[in-house]
Amino acid sequence: MLKKILLLLLLAVAFTTSDSYAFQSKKRKKDKKTEAPANKNGKKKDTILPYAKVITKKAKTDKGLFDVHYIDDKYYYEIPDTLLNREMLMVTRIAKTATGIGFGGGKQNTQVLRWQKKNKQILLRVVSHQIFAADSLPIHEAVVNSNFEPVLYAFPIKAFHKDSVNTSNSATVIDVTELFKNDVKAIGFPDRRRKEYKISKLDDNRSYIDTIRSYPLNIEARHVKTYNAAEPPSNASTGSISLEMSNSMILLPKTPMKRRYFDQRVGWFARGQTDYGLEAQESKTVRYLDRWRLEVKDEDIEKFKRGELVVPKKQIVYYIDRATPKKWRKYIKEGIEDWQVAFEEAGFKDAIIAKDPPTVEEDPDWSPEDVRYSVVRYLASPIPNANGPHVSDPRSGEILESDINWYHNVMSLLRNWFFVQTAAINPEAQDVAFKDEVMGELIRFVSAHEVGHTLGLPHNMGSSVAYPVESLRDPVFTKKYGTAPSIMDYARFNYVAQPGDGDVALMPKIGIYDKHAIRWGYRPILDKTAKEEKKTLDQWILKHQNDPMYRFGKQQFGVIDPSSQTEDLGDDAINASTYGIRNLQRIVPNLIKWTAEDGKNYDDLKTMYRQVLSQYNRYMGHVVSNIGGVYEYYKTYDQEGAVYTHVTKENQKRAMKFLQEQLFATPSWLLDTSIFNKIESAGNVERVRNFQVRTLNNLLDHGRMARLIENEALNTSQAYTLLDMMTELRSGLWSELRSGRTIDVYRRNLQRAYVDRMEFLMTKDQPKIPENIRRFVVRTNVNASQSDIRAVVRAELNAVRRDTRNAIGRTSDRMTRYHLQDIVERITAILEPKK
Repeated sequence: MLKKILLLLLLAVAFTTSDSYAFQSKKRKKDKKTEAPANKNGKKKDTILPYAKVITKKAKTDKGLFDVHYIDDKYYYEIPDTLLNREMLMVTRIAKTATGIGFGGGKQNTQVLRWQKKNKQILLRVVSHQIFAADSLPIHEAVVNSNFEPVLYAFPIKAFHKDSVNTSNSATVIDVTELFKNDVKAIGFPDRRRKEYKISKLDDNRSYIDTIRSYPLNIEARHVKTYNAAEPPSNASTGSISLEMSNSMILLPKTPMKRRYFDQRVGWFARGQTDYGLEAQESKTVRYLDRWRLEVKDEDIEKFKRGELVVPKKQIVYYIDRATPKKWRKYIKEGIEDWQVAFEEAGFKDAIIAKDPPTVEEDPDWSPEDVRYSVVRYLASPIPNANGPHVSDPRSGEILESDINWYHNVMSLLRNWFFVQTAAINPEAQDVAFKDEVMGELIRFVSAHEVGHTLGLPHNMGSSVAYPVESLRDPVFTKKYGTAPSIMDYARFNYVAQPGDGDVALMPKIGIYDKHAIRWGYRPILDKTAKEEKKTLDQWILKHQNDPMYRFGKQQFGVIDPSSQTEDLGDDAINASTYGIRNLQRIVPNLIKWTAEDGKNYDDLKTMYRQVLSQYNRYMGHVVSNIGGVYEYYKTYDQEGAVYTHVTKENQKRAMKFLQEQLFATPSWLLDTSIFNKIESAGNVERVRNFQVRTLNNLLDHGRMARLIENEALNTSQAYTLLDMMTELRSGLWSELRSGRTIDVYRRNLQRAYVDRMEFLMTKDQPKIPENIRRFVVRTNVNASQSDIRAVVRAELNAVRRDTRNAIGRTSDRMTRYHLQDIVERITAILEPKK
């Protein structure tokens, strides 16, 4: 009896711990022998099976860095044991996107990964190189303990592949399907972007893996993600956004390249690392350049030392996408190889080469996704742009590959710029359809600029200020030097040159600064460590420290330094903009003739008129930045002079005079009725108000006013003060009050905008910078209520109200009188608000 009871108890335990199998058919019980046993939760245990049971004959295998197997909608990685614990770079991009969600090729995340075997799992770990100490130092252990590598994903091992002949070829098989099907944020759409569209979750039913391909040094995964979104930027009826994400996993070199340390006096894309092993009594961030590995061949070292040009061990090669129209390939290649002259300064010849890719027949496996090939990719996209990103090793800065994205509609952008900036003096630009040779040269210019980015160079917006404005009207000077010392400036085309100046150059080329930067970043300094070569690099900078052609000025988002602006030319924005406006005044009367074509509507006329307005507005921005402006010229302790200096009082007064004459006094030359009656039913008055208000608000900016206050505090009588600016602004904007003249609709709108902006300054604090752009924007911060700003604004409003009351009786124009009465009421409401 006891034996029977024990048997019943054992059976009861068996049924309760394996209830998922309790009611299976006999056939199912037979099958159970080949399945993995269940754990206590009723789930199957992960069992390592024989290789042939996992990678069956049905597998479609793509050989490469890892062999990738595709079987029954599942993807398996076969990871060679030799690659376990090797560092790999994962670059996440948007490959394809919908309207309003970035652009194809836009980088979303970059991280270093490591595949690690742990018991019966392969762990995918995230490696950080943000903090560092040499492994020879005692503090290295503390750095390691503070830099634990998080596990991004864990994969059960499915099988082992043992090579009985060569054990070094052994490999581990895992199923990676869920990594790319699930919502893994580190390799998908990042959190910061999800907030924009109020994304709630991934829709599994509308998400899938497209392809996973393996190449010798990288694996490319493409997967479509559909997210439920409350505010999609397009296709709102779907309540979602769909993206094709691209994950490029690249094997990093076993031996990192020697670093070259960053110096802000030479513009360069760089990365930072906090080094705890320095002699300084604190941790410091060291920064080093992103650059290609250009090295001298062993057999050429003596030649190089003698100053002879040598071919590098490995050239920088760019392939032109097969999709590129044939007639433009020549010009894109020329833009790439224009950089040869700069690399010659670094001691190399044939350092950078442009090639056509092999045909499908010549090499069916050639692919632009193979990290061994850098490609200018031609994209059939309406985006009017091109960009030159690159992928680099975070340990050393070595650029591993670069794909320049060339969007088809960049040609419309080039046409618009070239037309509006040169048509006044250039017959080749007096049409909306350029000759192929003209467009080809524009494409060559953009190609060279984008290649500069892929070589490591950022925009140098401080370059064009090196040239005197009058020199830009000189054919000899411009033919020799172009429009700026650096093609990395946004010194587009020569809008300064006037009719009769002769055959001036119209665009920049690889210039003096570009050659200097490439030499400084790429010329090998043999037999020295990265730290030891710093002294030589400093000497190269100091040799040209007082030459403005060698100056670097960063791109600003929120302009403080007026000598480092986008789209400007020459050393005097007021003179250059005056010349530019004269040319626009020549273009406007010709717009109808230069855009005309029988049977065509007026869309091109509308486009080009808007281009004139945009260019005109750029000139206003270039000038207004001088008021409250502070120059920034990078220096070190061994250089004399200040880094920051205020714009002179004289130049700031000239800037204010320019704004009064060219903008705030209604620009009647822009108001061409023969254009308006062909492009719109209404909108002209509002358009003028818009660009006047934009500059007015830019002028009456908290940060600008704070810099004027500080300038006076530091430089007293030498300063252009806040009171100077406010008094001159009021005097110009309200000049009709003294004479009793009629105030037209444009001026009435402008005066109301002035009162509105003054109310803003009286009642609102300095706006917060949106979180998504905070890291880009630099501005002068001020507490408005505890500064002089509101006291001055109050005084100015009182003065305007007094003068307006006095002027009401002087005018005979009824609309002017109504306007002035309204102004008095508005100001009273600001200064004496009802409680």
